Amino acid sequence: MDLNLNRADYLQVGVTAQKTMKLLPASRPRATQKVVIGDQDGVVMCFGVKKGEAVTVFKTLPGQKIARLELGGVLNTPQEKIFIAAGSEIRGFTKRGKQFLSFETNLTESIKAMHISGSDLFLSASYIYNHYCDCKDQHYYLSGDKINDIICLPVERVSRITPVLACQDRVLRVLQGSDLMYEVEVPGPPTVLALHNGNGGDSGEDLLFGTSDGKLGLIQITTSSPIQKWEIRNEKKRGGILCVDSFDIVSDGVKDLLVGRDDGMVEVYSFDNTNEPVLRFDQALSESVTSIQGGCIGTDGYDEIVVSTYSGWVTGLTTEPVHKESGPGEELKINQEMQNKISSLRSELEHLQYKVLQEREKYQQSSQSSKAKSAVPSFSVNDKFILNKDDASYSLILEVQTAIDNVLIQSDVPIDLLDVDKNSAVVSFSSCDSESNDNFLLATYRCQANTTRLELKIRSIEGQYGTLQAYVTPRIQPKTCQVCQYQIKPLSLHQRTHFIDHGRPMNTLTLTGQFSFAEVHSWVVFCLPEVPEKPPAEECVTFYFQNTFLDTQLESTYRKGEGVFKSDNISTISILKDVLSKEATKRKINLNIAYEINEVSVKHTLKLIHPKLEYQLLLAKKVQLIDALKELQVHEGNTNFLIPEYRCILEEADHLQEEYKKQPAHLERLYGMITDLFIDKFKFKGTNVKTKVPLLLEILDSYDQNALIAFFDAA
Repeated sequence: MDLNLNRADYLQVGVTAQKTMKLLPASRPRATQKVVIGDQDGVVMCFGVKKGEAVTVFKTLPGQKIARLELGGVLNTPQEKIFIAAGSEIRGFTKRGKQFLSFETNLTESIKAMHISGSDLFLSASYIYNHYCDCKDQHYYLSGDKINDIICLPVERVSRITPVLACQDRVLRVLQGSDLMYEVEVPGPPTVLALHNGNGGDSGEDLLFGTSDGKLGLIQITTSSPIQKWEIRNEKKRGGILCVDSFDIVSDGVKDLLVGRDDGMVEVYSFDNTNEPVLRFDQALSESVTSIQGGCIGTDGYDEIVVSTYSGWVTGLTTEPVHKESGPGEELKINQEMQNKISSLRSELEHLQYKVLQEREKYQQSSQSSKAKSAVPSFSVNDKFILNKDDASYSLILEVQTAIDNVLIQSDVPIDLLDVDKNSAVVSFSSCDSESNDNFLLATYRCQANTTRLELKIRSIEGQYGTLQAYVTPRIQPKTCQVCQYQIKPLSLHQRTHFIDHGRPMNTLTLTGQFSFAEVHSWVVFCLPEVPEKPPAEECVTFYFQNTFLDTQLESTYRKGEGVFKSDNISTISILKDVLSKEATKRKINLNIAYEINEVSVKHTLKLIHPKLEYQLLLAKKVQLIDALKELQVHEGNTNFLIPEYRCILEEADHLQEEYKKQPAHLERLYGMITDLFIDKFKFKGTNVKTKVPLLLEILDSYDQNALIAFFDAA
């Protein structure tokens, strides 16, 4: 059965954060429901839909940004009380809009995530988790990394309070009281948690998670250890998951899984006989989906998926057909309804145009008066800069509440801009003078009308670090621009992991000196991505990393006065040695540096590079042959005379050229890594071999793995 859903845009509020829209329970099965939504202007709005028009039930005055909105109430009764988190305060409203609760928590930071279960309130700021019961402090936990979301298993079914924290370091932390019960590693930084089927599934312990790199999974949280049920990998390279819900939109008696992503994709997964999820429906919206709910709000009896987007649109994907079958009398009635709707929209548009003219005149007068203060219009930019494990590149995602005019990208370090299929902007490059003003890249993206979201892909070079800047200019008057800055770190292609292979040949760098734990932690934060800004609570800490490009690994262990770094790649150790000694010199700290180099690690790293290098050389060779083979094909009229290998190249020509285009400078990048490895190997021996680099490049051009290893050994 195909699922056909029709889009209906209901209304627009201010910019919305993740999980800030809910549907109030229906008074009877499949009756229309009210929508309640909170925005970053601090306004809570509740509305219903009558004849396709949004009708407001209540609307609060503006205030602090609303970070979360949840429904609550007495357990086992309809959950129709509305709770919002704004700053460090929790406020509660009835479904009619009457405020009954204002609770100022003792959190020093703003609340980031919230879950409500009866009289229990679970909150988290960036690193701190708090549990309150009847607004009284019960439990507290300090997390090792940022908390993105929080949930509690349903106490009415599991009969124990089990909070679960989704943390940035790819871990779900399962708590009991103020203590950590156990940790569950997940395949990406988890951004959202939800109870399976809305109630924890058959056991009440089934938990859904979505990650920032677009993966989705189900885990059973038992009292002793987690049980992995299933996982959906992000094969189609779609956006990160921001919201999930369970609702039977297919009407087969089994709840489906509704998913909203940060690239605007809405997905519906149904479950087969083996309880495995199967994609049944997807639709792309133009901006990130911040909340998703299943219910009925447009017309009685017609289920729909209701979503809110970043810029505040509340949109329905409804099962109601666009053109209903109707008799002659009804057709006249529908036409009359349409005419009335058009005339009311026309008058509303005229009123808005008049209002815009008035405001524009007022702005002109105020900005030209002698006492005028700078009146630059403000706008909200939702940005993400994340490392993708699959292709060792960074995704820079910029989303604005209004249409983007252009984005200027500037970098003071060498980086490559990669092609993004869903990006429709026109890019132009400006020439740079990297020697005099540290400009390695200047590129302008000119966006098409109504583009509110732009995604760029960037690949950096390890060892070269600095700042990438994005100047975002939206289509608003007067012209204004916002600058967003992103740090390209010295070991920018390393990603946090929880396990490494201790059997590999390792090189060791040891630092000792008069430095504090906070200082050495700040150096590690400076060098490596995905390290929490806040120093961990322990006296000694170990982090593991994996290079997403080469699969080499790094172990970093440090405490007050000592830091030990181990890697199977000499170049990683060399970069750390240079950067850390530079940082210590800046702070006038005297460092004692010792290192142990394992000769076997060089051959090991070359073997890791070998399949990548061989593949890229073969790809480059095939692409070079395409034009000549096409000419021969035109000349001869067919390809029967060609050997099978060449016929295969012609058949795959488009795919090969597309792949080669997607990976600019990939071969040069690998050559650069081998050259660095060669120089670093001898640098630790106190020998400068830069004069032998041309000879190394000659060997690489006629690549043979054994000849390359022999050259490294003989030099």
